Amino acid sequence: MKEKILEIDSLKKYYGKQNNQTKALDGISFQVMSGEFLGIMGSSGSGKSTILNCIATVIQPTEGSIKIEGNEVRSLKGHKLAEYRGRKIGYLFQNFELLDNLTGRENILLPLSIHGISEKESRERIKALAGYLEIMEVLDKFPAQMSGGQKQRIAAARSLILEPQIVLADEPTGALDSKSAKSLMEKLAGLNREGSATILMVTHDSNAASYCSRILFIQDGTIFHELRRKLPEETQQEFYQRILQVMAQLGGGKQNVL
Repeated sequence: MKEKILEIDSLKKYYGKQNNQTKALDGISFQVMSGEFLGIMGSSGSGKSTILNCIATVIQPTEGSIKIEGNEVRSLKGHKLAEYRGRKIGYLFQNFELLDNLTGRENILLPLSIHGISEKESRERIKALAGYLEIMEVLDKFPAQMSGGQKQRIAAARSLILEPQIVLADEPTGALDSKSAKSLMEKLAGLNREGSATILMVTHDSNAASYCSRILFIQDGTIFHELRRKLPEETQQEFYQRILQVMAQLGGGKQNVL
């Protein structure tokens, strides 16, 4: 039986004063199991990215608990917080967030140098990841010399290089064309399936979501529906069709997801 790696309990994030308050998250609770590929879908402003930012400690929630392997994230300070941000989680952004003055290799290696990983181990890790993600030919290029898909695969390698316990992916296909998006999702799904990477992905893209094993649909800061892929008998295409059915019931379309 898989272990629970992340537990979100009654998470709230409110903005503004009481009589003019925006409830970005309104008591949301869910768990992520080790080795799971969990998707979160919802319209703009539904609170889905707020969840990731709270888990990543980019913002502080108003109330509630975030635990990774049973340890409360909100209580982390100083060195322990830096260790959590560096080793426990990896963050994959929509717009790559690569440093323009560093090569692909240097961008990937940056977290390793910060956390004191040896040069020998760094070489071994980057060789394995670059080979799998098919980015060997762009390791010594600068971001301006790469396509969008190459940039995002470099960013994916950077988020994975410290072998974090969970990867937070915020609209990872949002800036990619359909071919590059499909390639990236196949790579992420492969890392999840073959390397047991645990991934929590926010997306508006139903095609990207079809690679997940489970999807939470968020509306007004709460979970209103959940879909679980029936593995192994349900194909990805069948799961995609079920996603579209949920969207149709809620007035969404293929391009305007929920």
